[in-house]
Amino acid sequence: MDRSAPAPSSPIARAFRLEQFRDYLGLEAGNSANTVASYLRDITRLAEYATSHGARSPEQLSAAQLRDFIYSLKDLGLAPTTIGRQISAIRTYYKFLVGEGLAARDPSERIESPKRWRTLPAVLSVAEMQKLLEATNPDQPLAIRDHALLEFAYATGVRVSELVGVKLQDLFFKEGVARVFGKGGKERLVPVGRRAIGEVSMYVEQVRPALDRGKGRGFLFLNARGTPLSRVGAWGIIKANARRAGLAKRVTPHTLRHTFATHLLEGGADLRAVQEMLGHVDLATTQLYTHIDRDYLQTVHRSYHPRA
Repeated sequence: MDRSAPAPSSPIARAFRLEQFRDYLGLEAGNSANTVASYLRDITRLAEYATSHGARSPEQLSAAQLRDFIYSLKDLGLAPTTIGRQISAIRTYYKFLVGEGLAARDPSERIESPKRWRTLPAVLSVAEMQKLLEATNPDQPLAIRDHALLEFAYATGVRVSELVGVKLQDLFFKEGVARVFGKGGKERLVPVGRRAIGEVSMYVEQVRPALDRGKGRGFLFLNARGTPLSRVGAWGIIKANARRAGLAKRVTPHTLRHTFATHLLEGGADLRAVQEMLGHVDLATTQLYTHIDRDYLQTVHRSYHPRA
């Protein structure tokens, strides 16, 4: 047995059938000595993780626990190729267990390949988000606009294209919502918290009239020339304030979107409600999501958003 693996007589080796798996790899599957050693190390790592999380045999491991294990490897900084081999080892391991009648099911079928993983943007903590929101320079004439933009982006989780596309006629602050147009022109209503409503209202009343010199075309956020703010312009505002706030993370408009969703979910919000607010339903999982009415979305937003 590989030196890095438990001895055949150890409780982990016995409970997870490591010696039998080694024999299967080498004698029945005809793998090379290097592959046998690598796969055995991979399954030993899985067995140690399982034991530390209360699973005393491979049958007690759920698909969710397997996914958590794989993501723990990602968090350790292992390369996708290494994680891909680990997944291959797990699938081979469960094929062996089921084939030998040592397990009744194969939870590894639901594990995603690293090739399908998406790299998520950085997420800001509540404290970091607070620093960003407080970073606008009061000496700059456009500080009220910038603060309103940051508050609105964080309050709604909208895409940057949706953010700069909002018009005055899309604001329904008495109802606590705003209308945005997402990908493909799909319309949705998003809840807007009290703090954001206050900041945006101040901008609309005190700053926007001076900016709009007949070139604003009804758009909410305008640049210094009085024309609609572009996506690049919005990105620049967020980047400048993140730098002023002293944030080490790379902050983009999508960071605020991801932070919005993360803070709601960490606060206990329902995943389906958050996805409805984001307007981001994957085609592969559309059937999982049910219609959620506006009142319920506003209730979720008020209950779980830090600045609602």
